[in-house]
Amino acid sequence: MSKIESTLNKLPAKVFQLFAIAKSSLCALWQKLLPRLPRITFSSAKSFVLKFKWRILIALIVLYAGSKTYDYFFPASDKAGSPTTVTTIVVDKKDIPLIIEATGTIVSNAIVDIRPMITNTVVKINVKDGQEVKAGDLLFTLDDRNDKANYEKLKALADDAQSQYIRAKELVAKNFISKAGLETSAANAKSTLAAARAAETQLSFDFIRSPIDGRAGIVNVFPGSLVQASNVVTTATSSTATSSVGAMVTITQLNPINVQFVIPEKDIPVLLENQLDGEPMSVQVTVGDSGKKTYEGKVLVIDNQVDPSIAAVRVKAQIPNVAMTLLPGQFARVSLVANTLKDALSVPSQAIIMNPRGSIVYTIDKDGKAVSKPVKVIYEYQGSSVITGIEAGDKVVVEGKQNLRPGSKVREAKPETTPNNNPATEKK
Repeated sequence: MSKIESTLNKLPAKVFQLFAIAKSSLCALWQKLLPRLPRITFSSAKSFVLKFKWRILIALIVLYAGSKTYDYFFPASDKAGSPTTVTTIVVDKKDIPLIIEATGTIVSNAIVDIRPMITNTVVKINVKDGQEVKAGDLLFTLDDRNDKANYEKLKALADDAQSQYIRAKELVAKNFISKAGLETSAANAKSTLAAARAAETQLSFDFIRSPIDGRAGIVNVFPGSLVQASNVVTTATSSTATSSVGAMVTITQLNPINVQFVIPEKDIPVLLENQLDGEPMSVQVTVGDSGKKTYEGKVLVIDNQVDPSIAAVRVKAQIPNVAMTLLPGQFARVSLVANTLKDALSVPSQAIIMNPRGSIVYTIDKDGKAVSKPVKVIYEYQGSSVITGIEAGDKVVVEGKQNLRPGSKVREAKPETTPNNNPATEKK
């Protein structure tokens, strides 16, 4: 009470007089109301509690819940005025690649099943399993004796008809034969020459060559095998099974190689906008679970229609495969750089707070206080989000935002320093 009296003594006289009048008035009012108030005894208090016990319990629960809610929205640090430790980043403008991720399959740029054009017997196999071949290399040699003899016979007839035609022209000049005889000789020369060329083409079918550069698969025929100009080339019988194959061998082009994948329908406008610029879009491809090596490539074509069953469009890209480490049919993960966002503002996704009214971030003003700013997320990829609603140079709170309220005092945590400053070990 001494502190109160000392405080009152320091007040001006008029204030002290008013305080004394108010005190005397309150004392007089209390003297009048005291006789009218009911006397509270233990029995009356007990009966009151028993009568209204559920209401009293509900009131206590409501008061407790309200207290906890107040402490949650207004932490002790805010009420006490102590600053909250946070981690921030300074936002700068930079170009952000717009990346679309998809899954696809490695496919060959060209695959040719080598099949015979005629029915014949294999005499010699000039290719080995898995051999690299060039366009025009001889793969198989068939029995050409009959076709060669037929070609030589027709070639001789064509040469004789050509000689007779030349002789006929000389005789016409000397009026020994008529022009009708010359025309007959010319027609005979052309006919026999065409027959010889047909026989030559038939003979060429006995020498099967590779139409493309690539790698040969497993050879499915053997010397002495009878092949036919049909879907089923041969039937191979071993000690355990009999199998039919549809090609003598398959030539697959492996370098360069393609990857085929699908892009959702919602991303098609972004693809088409970038395609109009003329520059082919780039892709990064990883194969297998490890993903240790990344292959760079370019988009070849975007399909001209959307598959309605999956609401996506097919895209084919080409990647170099000099080391021949990629094979058709492998599962691939594709990252397609569809566009580039110029002068974009990017923040870590964990800095964004979602609430019923939208997305917000906390920034720090010049007075060291938290400011809530509504933002809009334009693009998100691998933990980073491109947003609008802030300015370049703003300090955005990344960690510690859960304890902030607009106007809260903050203290920035010191960034951790790493002892390794060797430029040779820095990531380029």
